[in-house]
Amino acid sequence: MLPFKKIVLIALFLSPFAHYGQFTDQINSNRPGETMSAYGVGKHVIQLETGVYGIQSNHSLLNYDVNGFGLDATIRWGAFLERLEVIADIQYQNDQLKTDLSTTNRANFKQTNLGAKYLIYDPFKNYEKKVNFYSWKANQRFNWRQFLPAVSLFAGANFVFEGNPYAFTLESSISPKVMLITQNHFGDGRWVFVTNIIADYIGTDYPTYGYVITLTRGFSKKWSGFIENQGYKSDFYSDAIVRGGAAYLLNNNFQIDASISTNFKDTPTLLYGGFGVSWRYDGFYKNGIARMKKEDKKKKATDNQEQERRRKSKYD
Repeated sequence: MLPFKKIVLIALFLSPFAHYGQFTDQINSNRPGETMSAYGVGKHVIQLETGVYGIQSNHSLLNYDVNGFGLDATIRWGAFLERLEVIADIQYQNDQLKTDLSTTNRANFKQTNLGAKYLIYDPFKNYEKKVNFYSWKANQRFNWRQFLPAVSLFAGANFVFEGNPYAFTLESSISPKVMLITQNHFGDGRWVFVTNIIADYIGTDYPTYGYVITLTRGFSKKWSGFIENQGYKSDFYSDAIVRGGAAYLLNNNFQIDASISTNFKDTPTLLYGGFGVSWRYDGFYKNGIARMKKEDKKKKATDNQEQERRRKSKYD
């Protein structure tokens, strides 16, 4: 297992990266990483990010093995305000847990979360990089603004249903989840650094605190990729995971991706990988922009007519 995991870790740091943003001409997905970007999908935009994965795990002290697969899905909706995004995040897993004495088949939701994210600071809002037509050197000067991160806050709730074998308790519960999100764009946006600081299952017997940091890069108009480190700690379970992968843009509204993840310990070991798709519907957004342009054009024509009327009345 160890030689294979070393190969996986090397592969992660050689993998390509994804790009994030507010509404853009091309889809911006959080997949295949685990970080949540600071920016939303855009007002009136609906986006689905989903995938399947396989998982393999074994515990050297408790002497058990887990093999299975899962499905995760995130629905993102740019609701009401440009800075606001409503998010539903669901993960379902089906696996088999084997010990020396028994075999247990498990199937349930590992995660069911509903919440909202709000962009509280955007360093690029009302900012335009000025071009100096008289100095090449001035245009190449280091831009310190890239060290100012976009900042968002996420607040939501975890829903755990009774008898869930993946939960801390077999009783049903609802518990808060909050997250601080920062995002930096380096090198004219080709490099993106995202951090998530997370407090999860707040108020339960096993609150969890963690982080996810992701470095992303776009290599071309089609290819992107990422490397990522995730850590979390609770009285129930703690771990540190490294992952990486790549994404390919099929068209402006559709992306495919693949990723692989592993950890650094054997209590238990974790190895899982998968692939997925991201799709968005931006028709409501574009229709709104078209309607605004039509109204602006109509208003401009009305204003021109009024100005012409006043001009004629002045000389009559």
